[in-house]
Amino acid sequence: MKRYERRIEEKNYVVSVVRALTDIAVVVAIAIFLFVYFGDNVKIAGTSMEPTFSDEAVLLLDKFTYAYKDAERYDVVAFNIEGSDTVYIKRIIGLPGENVQIRYGKIYINGKELKDDVVKDAEKIINAGVYEKEIKLGEDEYFVLGDNRNSSEDSRFTTIGNVKKENIIGKAWLEVTSLDDFGLVNNKE
Repeated sequence: MKRYERRIEEKNYVVSVVRALTDIAVVVAIAIFLFVYFGDNVKIAGTSMEPTFSDEAVLLLDKFTYAYKDAERYDVVAFNIEGSDTVYIKRIIGLPGENVQIRYGKIYINGKELKDDVVKDAEKIINAGVYEKEIKLGEDEYFVLGDNRNSSEDSRFTTIGNVKKENIIGKAWLEVTSLDDFGLVNNKE
């Protein structure tokens, strides 16, 4: 009888070890997934996103969401442009297929003024750039602007232009600059 009890104890021990190793493997896999898809960080260079984010603000990116969902108006995104390693942080204003124009210092989407812009009490846009004339976005293009509209290099200028979906690295979801500047990024303020 003792030998039988010892075998049961040994089996229970092996089962416990296997369960513990399985739990550890699952936790490690989840940690790796979270780090890879939600832990990549970028640093803002300059004042183009003020007052929302200051120069050298650090943001964590969600690189997973856009794999199954399209970017939305007002999302703060990180992207690059072809031929450059520079990562830009801007806010999506125009969506694929929309007509965008800047006139009289205001943004127009499909001929209607964008009244619910997240930049409250924003100054009129001084330089409309190429968007002085109405431009139709391609089916894979986004029109992006910095929140500091008069001090931002963005889609209005040929150096950046419209951002293709494939060039979007991820959506900003958490600011981790300091304890004072720590919190979720409210993409739809």
